[in-house]
Formats: sequence, structure tokens, C-alpha cells
Amino acid sequence: MLEPKNMIVKMPNWIGDAVMATPVLADLKQFWKNSKLTVMCQANIARLLEYDPYVDEILSYTKPSGWSHRIWHRDVITPLQRGNYDLGILLTNSLSSAFWFWKGNVQNTIGYANGLRNFFLQQAVPLPTPLDQWHQIDVYKHLLAPLGIPQSKTLPKLYLSEEEQANAKAFLKRQGVEANDIIVGINPGAAYGSAKCWLPERFREVALKLEKRPKTWILFFGDTSTAPLIKEICRNAPNRVINLAGKTNLRELMALIHACSIFLTNDSGPMHIASAFQVPLIALFGSTDASRTGPYYHEKVISKKPPCSPCFLRTCPKEGFPCMTNIKTEEVYQELVQLIREKEL
Repeated sequence: MLEPKNMIVKMPNWIGDAVMATPVLADLKQFWKNSKLTVMCQANIARLLEYDPYVDEILSYTKPSGWSHRIWHRDVITPLQRGNYDLGILLTNSLSSAFWFWKGNVQNTIGYANGLRNFFLQQAVPLPTPLDQWHQIDVYKHLLAPLGIPQSKTLPKLYLSEEEQANAKAFLKRQGVEANDIIVGINPGAAYGSAKCWLPERFREVALKLEKRPKTWILFFGDTSTAPLIKEICRNAPNRVINLAGKTNLRELMALIHACSIFLTNDSGPMHIASAFQVPLIALFGSTDASRTGPYYHEKVISKKPPCSPCFLRTCPKEGFPCMTNIKTEEVYQELVQLIREKEL
């Protein structure tokens, strides 16, 4: 039976997917407690995994431009060759990642079967079927079955340092937030495309209604690409509506989401971050499928599911954008109020 001493896991390339993959790291390290675990990931993902107690080393790289450079990525292949890894887990389905592990002399590489890349795998695992009935977290975990690691109930989890948590609290205090105030985090964007996004004016309406409640603060989150949109949402808003779009790095974003009482979000990376910190949340789904990529446990999902949904398109081709326009401001507001009341008990 395989007893690896030096494992490496290729993490997914999107923040939300990487969060959903964290149970694999915990399950591997709990099964082989004395083995070293290295994660390989793009540089934009690396900071997400800082302070993870199951990760011994992070091997990060910058995604190159051009197909040929992506395949012959010396900055990845050379460290792999030096690493002497005796077990490799590929959580990405690309040809390039399988080639990297093969060229890097990673032994016992396991990944999902996908045409030509099967040549580079020691074990090509068929995707579970029917795939549309599997949550993505369980799809990742299923890759461990050939190793004798049973499908677990491990939840996604992220970690913060005490200093990061203290800095987030200090920042909020400087804004005027007091210890018992309610903090509602709102994430109006989504990296994949506008079809995943609720209407900006409705996020604004919800925020202004919430702000009228005493001791309730609203934090808007987003990256530099969504900063103009969120600036417009927050235009002339009261002081207890704070625009943080493009003003935080990933670790600061994580710490501030962790400090939230409640989180309202589209299907996005920040949604999975909030879920991993077990922040009560309401997730709005339209073009994607919550049963596959939604919060893993008991958070509230609002999805109207018109006949065209889930379409998994970046932009909506339908007149009227029904999957999102059918989600009304008042419904979302009342769900948030219910969570606030539960927090106030």
C-alpha cells in the first residue's frame, strides 16, 4: 500500500474553486499525518492558503502567456524535479498541469481522465456520474478514493492569524463600528461574468434599507474590476455604507469578511470565503447551479430557476434577464432581516 512521504497537490486556479478544494488538503494530511504536503498554485491563489495548518509548503507560479510557454513552464517544472514528490494530486483537468507533473518526475500522479492528458497520469480517474448531481467539493474529494481515503464530510476552511483579525477589528473601529453592531458584507460582483450578478440597483436598494436599521453597517467588497460599479452603487450613501472595492488585498478581504455578521453575495469567490468562515450568508444564484457550486451546508440560497437556468453562460442572452430580475429587493431584504434578528437574540 502506498505510504507517501512527500505529497503535492495542484490547486484550482479560481479563488472559489480553491476554497472548495481545501477539504482535500485536510483529508490527505489527516490520513498521512507524517507526510509533507506541498500545494502548487497560481500566485493569486497562494495567499489564500497562508496559515493553513495542513500545508507545509506553497509552490506558487505566475501563469505564462502563450500555449507553448504554458506547457514548457520552467519555473514550475524545475521546482517539481527538485521536490522528489512521491504522490501528486491534480485538482485541475488541464493537459498542461498533467504534463508538468510528468515532466517534473512526480510519482503516483492521480487526476481525472481527460483525453491526451491520461498519458501523463499514473491513475486516470473517470469523472463521477451523473456529474451534475455532484457538488464540486465532492468531485475534488472523489479523487482520493483510489488512495483508500473515504469520502469525508470535511468542510472548506480558511485560516487567519490573530494579527489579521485584530487589524480588521481595528479598521472597523476606526470607521465607528462598535462591538455589538451588525456588519452586513455585500459582494455585488462575480469573476466569471455578468450573468451571475444580481442587478446593481437592487444591491443599492437593499443596502439603503438596511442602513436605516440602528447599529447596522454595510461593507461593499469587490476587486479593481468591479470598483467603478460599486462606486456607483455607493454614490451618496450614508456613512454606515462603506465602499471597500479595490481597497483590500486578499488577506485583508478575508479578515474583513470573517468580521462580518452576515454576508450577501452572488455566486463568487467571496461567497466561498464567507462560507469557509461559517459567516451566515444569502447567496443569489441565476446562471449557475447552487447544488454544484453553492455553499456546502445550511446557508440560504435564493434562486428562481427559470427554464433557461442554469445556462452557465457569462452573459445572459434572454430578454429581461429572468433568473436575476425575478429575485426581488424586498425578498432579499426580508431574508437579511431574519438573519439579523437571529444575530440579535
